[in-house]
Amino acid sequence: MKPYPKYTTTVIGAYSVPDWYEPLDRLMSVGQLSMTAMADAQYRASEAAIHDQERAGIDIITGGEMHRRTHNRHSPPNAMLNYFWQKIPAFQGATQPKPITPYDPNVFHPAATCRARIQDNLDLGLAEEFKAVSSLTDKPVKITMTGPHMLAKVAYDEHYGDIAEMMSDLGKLLRYNFQILVDAGCKHIQIDEPLFTMAEDAEVRAAVDTINMAIKGLPADVHTSTHVCQGNYAVGKEYDAQIGHRYFDSGRYKADLVCKIGTDSYLIEHDMTHHYEGLLGNHQLGVGAVDVQDPDAESGETVAARIVKYKWLEPEQTIITSSCGFNHLPRSTAAGKLRAMTEAKRILGGRS
Repeated sequence: MKPYPKYTTTVIGAYSVPDWYEPLDRLMSVGQLSMTAMADAQYRASEAAIHDQERAGIDIITGGEMHRRTHNRHSPPNAMLNYFWQKIPAFQGATQPKPITPYDPNVFHPAATCRARIQDNLDLGLAEEFKAVSSLTDKPVKITMTGPHMLAKVAYDEHYGDIAEMMSDLGKLLRYNFQILVDAGCKHIQIDEPLFTMAEDAEVRAAVDTINMAIKGLPADVHTSTHVCQGNYAVGKEYDAQIGHRYFDSGRYKADLVCKIGTDSYLIEHDMTHHYEGLLGNHQLGVGAVDVQDPDAESGETVAARIVKYKWLEPEQTIITSSCGFNHLPRSTAAGKLRAMTEAKRILGGRS
């Protein structure tokens, strides 16, 4: 276990995606902009994400996942799913729409189809991402990776017929890539799993076993975390007119199963913190006290109050983070939320 100092600040992964991503992608699709130029734009957006985190004083940063996106400012799963599916030959053919939430049958995700066995020795580009982001900062860099449950659950399956078996092969692939990542010098790895609440207990137990297999044998000086959320994708009427709406909060919140995952920490939505009382053991909890569904930046006092509300949570077990990624928020709002995190740390007495 590699615990962080009390009240360490970190982001979940994604940062504010510029509005100009979408018109640039359209220009690229009609041949008026080269892929090289689009890559340069993504690089500049990554620089901005890193700059904002550094200016705010965030302890453990990411590159904002900017290179994983081209046009999906309002649809985070593309960067979590399609970006990785297209690197795995088992996922073949064109994507097909797949419903992803019981709240709205008209909300679909362009899902890939698994038609062959998933190989366990494919490079998913995580080490390359780590090196690219590290070249732009002296801060510790965290790399995020979509978990085996989400990668399997949203895809169509025409090969396995058993999601546990499919997850197991994905877990072997993740283990291979985590080792490459560690060999490149990365000390901070995050696994993202937003669909646990909607899934059956047996399915989540299989996912927990798979994650534990994926992280087994990593060096003791590597901090691993699991981000568990419920789909914080909507904010304001320009998205789906339901501020506070979560796509994946239908079902039992399974903190008891999450806490069987062997990562050093769990990063969650702040209003789910009460589920973890008495379950944490020696793990840390990242309280997502910055709410990405709030269109305004909170104050440091508000963020601190959301954390100290839970008297049972020891400072040494507490990480300060956001409820999810910032991809859908304007940059000024996202930067304000970063500052609120570091101000909350100052208020609570965390070391700089």
